[in-house]
Order: sequence, then C-alpha cells, then structure tokens
Amino acid sequence: MRARRQGGHHMIPVQGFAGAKVAVLGLGRSGLATARALRAGGAEAICWDDNPSARETAEDEGFTCRDLSREGAFEDIASLIVSPGIPHLYPEPNPVVAAALEAGVPVDNDIGLFFRSFATRQWDSFEVTPKVVTVTGSNGKSTTSALIHHVLSEAGRRTQLAGNIGRGVLDIDPAEDGDVVVLELSSYQTDLARSLTPDVAVFTNLSPDHLDRHAGMGGYFAAKRRLFAEGGPDRAIVGVDEIEGKYLAGQLSEGPADDRVMRISTERKLTGAGWNVFARKGYLSEYRKGRQAGSIDLRNIKGLPGTHNHQNACAAYAVCRSLGLAPRVIEAGFASFGGLPHRSQIIAEQDGVTYVNDSKATNVDAAKKALSAFTNIRWICGGLEKEGGLGDLVESAGGVKKAYVIGREAASFAMQLKGIEAEVCTDMATAVAKAAAEAEAGDTVLLAPAAASFDQYNSFEKRGEDFAKCVEQALS
Repeated sequence: MRARRQGGHHMIPVQGFAGAKVAVLGLGRSGLATARALRAGGAEAICWDDNPSARETAEDEGFTCRDLSREGAFEDIASLIVSPGIPHLYPEPNPVVAAALEAGVPVDNDIGLFFRSFATRQWDSFEVTPKVVTVTGSNGKSTTSALIHHVLSEAGRRTQLAGNIGRGVLDIDPAEDGDVVVLELSSYQTDLARSLTPDVAVFTNLSPDHLDRHAGMGGYFAAKRRLFAEGGPDRAIVGVDEIEGKYLAGQLSEGPADDRVMRISTERKLTGAGWNVFARKGYLSEYRKGRQAGSIDLRNIKGLPGTHNHQNACAAYAVCRSLGLAPRVIEAGFASFGGLPHRSQIIAEQDGVTYVNDSKATNVDAAKKALSAFTNIRWICGGLEKEGGLGDLVESAGGVKKAYVIGREAASFAMQLKGIEAEVCTDMATAVAKAAAEAEAGDTVLLAPAAASFDQYNSFEKRGEDFAKCVEQALS
C-alpha cells in the first residue's frame, strides 16, 4: 500500500448530495468514513447508531445524531446510507431501513456512493483512465483481492486495496493517473449498492453461506449477480465450477469467442474459443482462442497452497492479464506473495516441521480446504461448533496423523472425529506443545479449527495470534 500523500487524510468526496441531508445508519469504520466523505462533498450527514459511545464519537467530530427510528425522522432526508452489518431485506429489514423504505427515501451503501463519486472531471487530463476491480464470491475473496493488489504493486502499478479488506471504500485517496482500485465486496454490499460499475468484476465461486440474509440460495446468487448486471463490467472473470457460475458466464457472453468473459476453473481443462484460465495438478494454464498463451507452475509457490488457493491464483492471474500484465510478471508477483494472516499462513519452519495458521477456517467447508492442502498433518481443531456437524470433515481428513482438540466442548468435538486419533487438549498452549513434541520431519502442524472462536477468543484473528505465540514458545 503506498503511503498517503502529505497533508493529512485523503478520501473520496461524495458527489451528488451538495446541500442535502443524508442519513447514515451504523457508525463503525465504514459509517464514520461515509459521514466524513458526505461532508467533504457538501452534504450534511445525519447519523445514528444504537450504541451511545459510537454516537459520541460522531458528535465529537461535529456530526448531528438523530434517532432515525422515531416518527417523522425521514421528512427532510435525501437518502439513507446503511453499514454492511445491518439487514436491509432478509430475514427482515432493520426498523430504520423499513422506515426509510416506507417514507420513499432511497437506501444505499458506501459502495454505491463510491461508484457515483470516484470518477471526477480531473480524469480528462489522465493518460491512463483509473480502473476499479471488484471481487465477490463465497470463498477466496480476500486472498484473491490481496493477491491482485500485491502483483500490481510488485509490477510498479499504482494500486489501492479497499472494501472488506484494506481501507473503507470512501477512505481511499482520490484516483491518480493509471490507478487500479481493488475492492473486496460481500454479497450484502453488492445486493444493496445502487451504483455498481466496475471495469473488471470477479465472481470466484458459490457455496451456501449467509443464506438467512438472502432467503436462500436464489437470493444469495441474485445478490452476487448484480455486480455484473448494472451497467456491466468491461471484463467479467467467472469461476465456472458451479452451475451458477456457468450460467452467469453464459448470460454475459455474446458468443463462444467473446473474450470479455474469462472463465476460470480448478476442476477441468477449459476448451473453447474464449479466454480461459484453469489450474490442474498444480499447473495454471491460460488459453485464448483455443491456443495456450501462458502457464505457471503453482506447486512451488509457498503463499498459495492447495486447490482453493489455485482458484484464487486463476482469478488474480485473469485480472492481471486483462490489465495488460505479462505472464512472467504475474508469476514473479505470485512468488513473493506471503499469503494473508490466518489463511493457510506459514508462520514457522523448524526441524523439517511446518507450522501453518488457518484460524480463518471457521467452518467445515474452509477446514476441508485447508486439510486438503497439506499432508502428514497434526491438526489443531475445535471451538464453537456451527450447525451441520462434522461428518463431512472426517472424510477429508485422510492426511491427518492426529488431531489435538481445543475449545470448551473439546471432548464432544473429539467424539465426532471417528476413525481419527484425537487428544483432548482444551487450550491452545497444550495443543501446540503436544503437537510440536510429537511432530516428525515432513509433518505440518495445522491450526484449522472448523469452528468459530467465540468460546475462547473474541475473533479468529486473536485465535490465530495465540497459535503463533504458542508456536514461538514451543520452538524456543
């Protein structure tokens, strides 16, 4: 990330609301950034959060707070801007959102404001028009976004990372000549944003997640699809390993050779006249008009272990190719990518044993992916279990030598790991010490909990940091 320019904090001033009152619901990081960006664009932000200390912070910055749930609160309001954690449709809208809809006040989010405000008159003087890349999908969004940003930075391109990762979207610097902004967007964000006009849009994959917020798979997929419908990106990069992705790619293309759609897969070789990127047996291949145009051996790339990361690599490669980078330049960027914290992150290697932190594996699906990326695993798992049980996981645990179970319900978690040698350790320090003591050269000690962290930690990040600290102690 390049440093901010001298002279204080930059942001994107919101366009189109000068002199108007705009309501902001939710005053976390993105809510406050939104209020500031509205003010910078000449609007008056009327703020609300149920939490009094959040309101206090906003009032300290000179913002007006108004209880938006009371009668008549929307009489003079031009638009309501909602933070990502607040439901706007299913399972039911937040009462403030419901009141805005009732009053006929348009509801939007910071992503919508960003897209209506990013381009300015100043762009006319740029040699290279700035571009926005958006990444959505069930899994791999963060890694894909960070990887694109890293490859561009390494190649000397101006780039900023924002959205669910990096900075808030309105918190970034105004565009300069040739800038590429990479945004990681969740389905909640793409569902609500009123303007969505990326230059390059990525759809990684789809698996059941957050279904309560979208009233089932259809609504979830519809939310993701909007990224490609409103105005349409110049280039769409679509994972076609699920039926939804295949359908989306088909809906976007004008014919078999339409290379505005780039299809990506980690399940099969993609043939056809279009522009395809796929990974098989650790090799990434790019085909265009039926001919091979590039390839990368992903097996030696430390920061991208396992098939799920090979899918992230395909998506990032496709984006970078569409932005004009050469295959070799992309490969060099991949090689120096360190991976994201808490996502298959190698934190230590000693005596032939590798220690990997995948604290982000908070559900069975993510843990399966982590387990499939390594062999000879000493597996640290457990925590607050999600519904659905662990049955599925046991089938993918062929590479596990032994499980070391943590969490308040460690014993019952261990009972479900049928056919796997499991030791109840309860706390992280015990689990790491035992795994390290028993590990032999060629083993991987892997934290992939397959459960939420909230029984022992405030977040998966804290759990991963504790793992790293315990590893350091065990190895010293």
